[in-house]
Amino acid sequence: VRCGGGCRRGGVREAISPSIDEDAGTSVDDDDAMNGCGGASVLSSSVAMSRGGAGATTLAQRAKQRATGLRKPSAFGVVPDACARVDFAVIGSGIAGLSYALDAAEVGDVAIITKASAFEASTSYAQGGISAVVDKLDSVDEHVRDTCIAGGYLCDERAVRVMVEDSRAAVETLIERGTRFTRRESDGALHLAREGGHSRHRIVHADDMTGKEIERALLEAARAHPRITFYEHHFAMELLKTRDGESPRCTGALVVDEASGTTTAFVASSTVLACGGAGHLFPSTTNPVVSTGDGVAMAMRVGATVANMEFMQFHPTALFTGPGGATKLVANENAFLITEAVRGHGGQLYNALGERFMSRYDAREELAPRDIVARSIDSEMKRTKSNCVFLDITHVGADEIRANFPGVAAELAKRGLDMTTERIPVVPAAHYMCGGVSTNENGETSLRGLFACGEVAYTGVHGANRLASNSLLEGVVFARRAVASVTDEINALRAELPALDVDEDELRRWLEKECLALTRACATSSAFVTKDDAWERDMRAEIQRTMWNAAGIVRTTVEMEDALRKLQTLSRACEDRAAVCSGYTMGTAEISNLIVVGRLMLR
Repeated sequence: VRCGGGCRRGGVREAISPSIDEDAGTSVDDDDAMNGCGGASVLSSSVAMSRGGAGATTLAQRAKQRATGLRKPSAFGVVPDACARVDFAVIGSGIAGLSYALDAAEVGDVAIITKASAFEASTSYAQGGISAVVDKLDSVDEHVRDTCIAGGYLCDERAVRVMVEDSRAAVETLIERGTRFTRRESDGALHLAREGGHSRHRIVHADDMTGKEIERALLEAARAHPRITFYEHHFAMELLKTRDGESPRCTGALVVDEASGTTTAFVASSTVLACGGAGHLFPSTTNPVVSTGDGVAMAMRVGATVANMEFMQFHPTALFTGPGGATKLVANENAFLITEAVRGHGGQLYNALGERFMSRYDAREELAPRDIVARSIDSEMKRTKSNCVFLDITHVGADEIRANFPGVAAELAKRGLDMTTERIPVVPAAHYMCGGVSTNENGETSLRGLFACGEVAYTGVHGANRLASNSLLEGVVFARRAVASVTDEINALRAELPALDVDEDELRRWLEKECLALTRACATSSAFVTKDDAWERDMRAEIQRTMWNAAGIVRTTVEMEDALRKLQTLSRACEDRAAVCSGYTMGTAEISNLIVVGRLMLR
């Protein structure tokens, strides 16, 4: 069942503001403060890479020279080790962040800040494809209708139409930037697949590894651009904001170099959140390890509006690796996604008794939208008291299976499964956050100077459930619209801040005078990134158990109320941890962010 409530206006839940509910943990000063204790070891990571210059190295050297362990207090709160003035600060390196950066680089210099390697984005894990109206038998109206039906009629239809009307141009842009999509042998045209919830074949794809191909192409283009600098293994801790007044604005981000533990305040004309979702709120997720809700949590702490946070999509067919399932390759591996396209290509679902069951739940059977299929699987597992169900595509020829799903077939083969002759054990897993930081059709949030695009944003296009392959499309379309919007006012945004060539000491004085104080201290440089910290591991596991029991596929009011109280307790545990330590580690910061997002989801 869907949980939540509250008034709905045009498909958007009543927006949540950080100032309205201190007890729920959304105030800047509340017990969601991110603190923790460092471990004994540090993960090695590269320093920032700069295109065609030594700017990033110089920045790191200046930061190290100023590093003194726990940051000293001042009028600005915690003092950063270095300050840098940039035009565009992009937090995240998936399809949305890279699309934004490549367009923005035509206007000014861009800093891409990402807490792992740039390739480790949710985009890289997307298999199915990108939906687009490119076939003459398809239409914008049909795609819009399919999207709104899948979203439970809680989509913003105007935003959906904007996205769909730009879908052909989005695909053409990706091709221009080097993406190699699968084409028909007969005439060289784009090969179009069909997935659940779509009434037409409209999924443009690169075999069954579309995300990896798009990420490869965009990363190559971005790394080659002289005005784009990557800061990999750099963790965005907080957003910067001017002191509250008539018109507060976002002014950048406080960023930690994971290798050294030093901090840099990036003062930016435009700051863009493109850092994905929060799949690691749950014990089983298809998301990469970086998906800990950082963007939503940071936005909440500076007063930006969020919406529709209760709507978490659970992908119905993640590979089951529990008792009786496929072989697990790594102890704590993410759930491997079995792409929607397998069902679109004729895959059938069977329960543990060997019965097909989808016809009992929906006339569209395996081609129903994800939320319906996931709930149906959950119901069958409970009814048959089993750990999983099975996806069967063996009735399709082996050569055809290998040709269409080489990535899935190869991954399953590593685990001793042959999808051409055997059924695949599957279960639902947390997959996509349909809510997020509320934006308009141009990626603008409620806080001037702050933009959001991709999964971290709530644009209105997904409603209560995302239609398959609309996420990559949303990332491209709204990232490009955001750049077009900011270009119109970039000179005004620049004029509100110190000049781009400002002296660092002068920039530091401006921060102390004009910006809201930062009060969360980092752990010392030797302990910011911990390895296998028992406290962090146990806290994550407890959060995940709590969220799965209360905010999984089926929810009840009593369980959600109990979970809110539990997360309140866990939030205070983070605060207690800080009381005996020198600040918070990256792991504890991520835990605190997960708690913020979890409480929003439950509320």
